Formats: sequence, structure tokens, C-alpha cells
Amino acid sequence: MRKKMVAGNWKMNKNLHESILLADDIRQAVETLSADRLPAVVLAPAFPFLYPVSQTLRANSQLAVAAQYCHAARSGAFTGEVSVEMIRSTGARYVIIGHSERRMLFGEKEEEINKKIKMVLEAGLHPVLCVGEKLEERKENRHFDAVAHQLNSALENCSPADLQHLIVAYEPVWAIGTGLTASAAQAQEMHVFIRQTIKQKTDDAFANQLMVLYGGSCNPSNAAELFACPDVDGGLIGGASLNAADFVSIIKAAMK
Repeated sequence: MRKKMVAGNWKMNKNLHESILLADDIRQAVETLSADRLPAVVLAPAFPFLYPVSQTLRANSQLAVAAQYCHAARSGAFTGEVSVEMIRSTGARYVIIGHSERRMLFGEKEEEINKKIKMVLEAGLHPVLCVGEKLEERKENRHFDAVAHQLNSALENCSPADLQHLIVAYEPVWAIGTGLTASAAQAQEMHVFIRQTIKQKTDDAFANQLMVLYGGSCNPSNAAELFACPDVDGGLIGGASLNAADFVSIIKAAMK
């Protein structure tokens, strides 16, 4: 049986004090829940706060920290950038790669995403690869082609052995920050497709164990329905992860 995960992407929100308080509120609430049913819980604060948030969570092994992105090089003259080795040294165990906002606002290309995936895997960290279609691609019935292209490009020249730490997050671009949400049927359909596409690169056993998360306006009111889908293994949560009570409600939905 696949383990579930609820990951909170805080994006460019919360200062240092607020980040520590939010992480601690989540930690305390999670510690009251049944440990044997608890999904993996991952928090992705802004870069400057990776280490203090990691320290805040360190007492609970089921809580972890993620970086929101990374640079594709190990080191060098890249002012303002952050390498996977820097990320790993903070205690973070996950790195979000290819988020739609990085693709659209910062021009991240498929080749660059592929390099980052390999760099994260080589460092022994877990890449959370984000894929998803735009509204026009959905309307024109090109959503499967768009997601397949993103998966195949991001994972090009990666062997099944390389991909043991991979996590995929399906985030329909049209449902991010818009208040729109894919229906449970739409989410399930795409998650099955993602699993089938990965199966072509690996095998049945790997694809069946692959953790595939849903991202895209997931909140306390719709999380239970989405997470009840057999191929939805939890969520990559945006706005709702900035409130401890909302985020914990989503965690509880993943425990049902």
C-alpha cells in the first residue's frame, strides 16, 4: 500500500518568526494524531528559513522540509541561486521541481528541469516533480499530451534505479490560485495516466508504488473527496498550507 503525503508550499509568504510559529503549530497538532495513520508531512518555507523550520520539526521524524526549487549546477558564479548541496545541509529532504509558477514566471525549460531532477536525485534527496496542463490545453483536449511531454522531458535519460526517490505532483495550471479545482474524476483520470506514463519508463511495480500528489486549490472542503480517489496519494497544498488549522484538516483528510 502506498504511503500518502501532504506537502505545504508556502511560496513567498511568512517572515522568519511567522514561519517558525506556523511550523511549530503544525508540529504540535500533528503530534496529537495517530502516528500509524499519519501521512508524510512536508513543509516548504522560503529559502532563508529552511534550517530554522527544519530545526523546529526535528523532534518528529514524520515531518520534513522541502525547498521550493534549486539551481541545476553544483556550485559556481550564480548570484542569488541555491544548490542542492546547500539545501541538503539545512536538513531539507525534498525539493519541488518544475512548479508551474517557476515555468511561467521564471521561464524554466524542460531541459533545465531534467538537469535539476538528476541533481536532486544524485544528492539523495526527493524531487517532487510538478506537471500539469494549461486551461487552453484542457479545453482543446490536449491535456494528456501536455502532461506526457512534461514527464518524458523531465525524466529523460533517468533509469528506474535513478527514480527511486521520485514523487510526482499533478497541478492543473488552471486550478492554481484561481479557486477552481479539478473534479475528483478529473484528478483520478490524470493520476492514472501519470502512473501509466511512468510505467512505460520503468515497470508495473515501480509505477504502482509511485506517490502521485494532487495540487491545485486543494483545501479542507474538497481534500477528503480528492484523497478518496484510489490513485491520489495526497496533496501539494498552496494557500491552505499557510493556516495551521486548515493544513491539519487536510492532513486528517489524508488519514481517512
